[in-house]
Amino acid sequence: MTGAADYLGLVRFSHSVFALPFALASAWVASGGVPDGRRLAWIVVCAVAARTSAMAYNRFVDRDVDAVNPRTRGREIPSGAVPARNALALALVAGALFVAGAWMLGPWCGWISLPVLALLLGYSHAKRFTWICHLWLGLCLAIAPLGAWLAVAGEPGPGFLVPSLLAAAVLTWVAGFDLIYACQDAEFDRAQGLASIPARFGVGRSLAISASLHLVTVAALVAFGVEAGLGAPFWVALVACAALLVWQHRIVRPSDLSRVNAAFFTANGWVGVALFAGVVTDLALRS
Repeated sequence: MTGAADYLGLVRFSHSVFALPFALASAWVASGGVPDGRRLAWIVVCAVAARTSAMAYNRFVDRDVDAVNPRTRGREIPSGAVPARNALALALVAGALFVAGAWMLGPWCGWISLPVLALLLGYSHAKRFTWICHLWLGLCLAIAPLGAWLAVAGEPGPGFLVPSLLAAAVLTWVAGFDLIYACQDAEFDRAQGLASIPARFGVGRSLAISASLHLVTVAALVAFGVEAGLGAPFWVALVACAALLVWQHRIVRPSDLSRVNAAFFTANGWVGVALFAGVVTDLALRS
């Protein structure tokens, strides 16, 4: 019988740690400190609901491909733990919750929620026609700090450059680590006619592209810190984030992908947490 753990596994609920800290960091900077509690709660609801919808729909769309990939055939839908129709229903319900929550945050958030949801769900089809799908995924997560800023500020303004720089960092960071993760399936994707940078350019070049993207990530975070006027705690956190990015590129080699999961889950799971902690500490020390 399908249980809650199966659904949490289906959407990889623990991976909310990737985008949510950046949304919260954006909200904290926009507020100049702790945001209004009600607004903060809806930001969290929207972030989790949007990701749940996108992940459930992705698993639904990819169910046939996952069933023939040795690495993914044990996932919840191919293994029979979660019926495909239930995954689709979860995607629709979570998507509706995201849109409703966005309207609770104001008209700007409400009006853009539908095109944002279309972009999130569209990613699940990206590998069928474009090898820049990794950048598409990065864009999906990069929306989080932009949306959180709008939720607090109400509308774009002169200060919107600040969350835009943070969004650029998220886009390149996510695309870069997704490239590393996708290297595991380079041969499979090529055989199945699926589009990805590793399938098109090979593992070696893909890891080099990933490293280049992460250099842009660090540059964007530096620009974000300067533009937001953040102090020492943020810069200490940024150094830690940069070290984590360097570490994951040191442990993954074209000839040895055995530590991809350590790079993907461990290193990247701490990047957002460290950055958010730096932002919160900096703003708290000012108050």
